[in-house]
Amino acid sequence: MVRSSLRFASKKHWGPIAKDLRAVYTAPTADAAEAGFEEFTTAWGALYPAMITALRSNWEHFIVFLRFPPAIRKVVYTTNMIESLNSRFRQATRRRGHFPDDDSAIKVLYLVIRNPQPNRANVTGRTRDWKEAINTLAEFYGDRVTQQ
Repeated sequence: MVRSSLRFASKKHWGPIAKDLRAVYTAPTADAAEAGFEEFTTAWGALYPAMITALRSNWEHFIVFLRFPPAIRKVVYTTNMIESLNSRFRQATRRRGHFPDDDSAIKVLYLVIRNPQPNRANVTGRTRDWKEAINTLAEFYGDRVTQQ
């Protein structure tokens, strides 16, 4: 939500826009998010109407996110780890060109997962407050969440 909004804004306004949007995506309920978005629209709508239009067009997708409790939301909206892993997958498969069969590609992806990157800030790959999130996910989805 924030990154897609900043695409329409001048760099000098990125900080205040991100701060104002935080009130929207951390809102406890959909009504509170709606009120926060109206304040955001009042503050930035005249300067960046395309940003407001883009946010409004994706609003129904965002509302789904608010159905989850805060423990799950925090894990979902911090997707940097997921994006980093996808980037590493692309990098590993691109370097090897082609694979003789599916098993060899799966082996390479497995090795990417098992190999931590020591030059990253989060070498262990652990997510903050993960235990609370996994317990909440288990309540929501029951047997679909496996324990390891």
